[in-house]
Amino acid sequence: MSGNSVSVNDDVNFYIDKIHRFKEELTKPFVGREEEARVIILALMTGEHAVLIGEPGTAKSALIRRAAQLLNARLFMYLLTKFTEPSELFGPLDLTALKEGVYTRITKGKMLEADIVFLDEIFKANSAILNSILTILNERIFYDGYTEIRVPLWSLFGASNEVPDDPELEALYDRMLLRHHVKPLAEDYWRDLIDYEWRFEKKLLYEEKIEPIMSMSDLRNIRYIVMEKINFESIKSKLLKIYSILEGKGIHVTDRRKGKALKIIAASALLEGRRETVESDLLVLKYIAPRDIEDFEKVNTILNEELRTPYRYLKMLEEIKVNVRDISSYVASYPRPPLSRFLEQKLIEIYRDLELTRERVVSIIIESGDKNVEREGRDIIAMIDAVLESIKKRLG
Repeated sequence: MSGNSVSVNDDVNFYIDKIHRFKEELTKPFVGREEEARVIILALMTGEHAVLIGEPGTAKSALIRRAAQLLNARLFMYLLTKFTEPSELFGPLDLTALKEGVYTRITKGKMLEADIVFLDEIFKANSAILNSILTILNERIFYDGYTEIRVPLWSLFGASNEVPDDPELEALYDRMLLRHHVKPLAEDYWRDLIDYEWRFEKKLLYEEKIEPIMSMSDLRNIRYIVMEKINFESIKSKLLKIYSILEGKGIHVTDRRKGKALKIIAASALLEGRRETVESDLLVLKYIAPRDIEDFEKVNTILNEELRTPYRYLKMLEEIKVNVRDISSYVASYPRPPLSRFLEQKLIEIYRDLELTRERVVSIIIESGDKNVEREGRDIIAMIDAVLESIKKRLG
């Protein structure tokens, strides 16, 4: 932390600024992966673990690698299979030492010396490896025969194509406090994606130097602030109500996860630049409560219905945006003037409907009072105005 001349509030502001810069740099090279970056950052702010569930090629490992680079952290990454040997993760036995009667491992560059770990296909590992990983997650200790090796692990990130259904994996899955369903990018992002991928491939010809934004020491201080300086008393009653609603909908949250959720909620407040939690911070439960794939959407819907958040407005705007895009394509398919009386009348009806839709978007912006909603709403208004102008030209 800072010296005696700096107040606690100044410390908090200092780390809020660092977190924001870290988030900005983490997401900079990626297209449409803000949600995944948020999950990673919340895990790092609290020293918790996360699992990213989704098909390959969705930037999971790339995000973790960049996060470690921005922290100047020791990173260990590995793809697990049922044939993976413990020595591949934890290091081989030191045969020279063994000849002298000393049982020890060569751990340099292996998982036991890493601050951040990424294990792809984490649920494919065999029982021997899974049991060792479980104790490392729980206690930050690796049990090697009669030897206990304390490890510096801060956060472990796993990736999987699917949710595990084997009861043997349930304990490990429960220890991954944050869970996120990573989906392929929607069509809106494809143009930006291919442009990015081309720039990325060209960068591979050169060595890109990434300057760290934070350090592991900063993360320890941030976790202290999350645990000691964030007030969450005002949301406890609402949190308990949501737990009850989720249980009633058949979504069971284990006792461990119910308690640990508080630190993620507090981290969300700090990430948003606040020292006190508000109802919108409870949205992080969408990373904590789901178990099965279908739960992710179900929990998200419940939270949006129960919380006073801008997300329901954004969802309304998304539906409007899709509709306006469809109308734009329809109008673009019209023949050039002169038009038949029927087609003219149809365009006039579309024009009037779009004017009403525009008014509705303006009302949503005003009602929400949220900057993100306003930004998205203004983009949609610009789309509507463009279609209206196109209709005017076609009507002559």
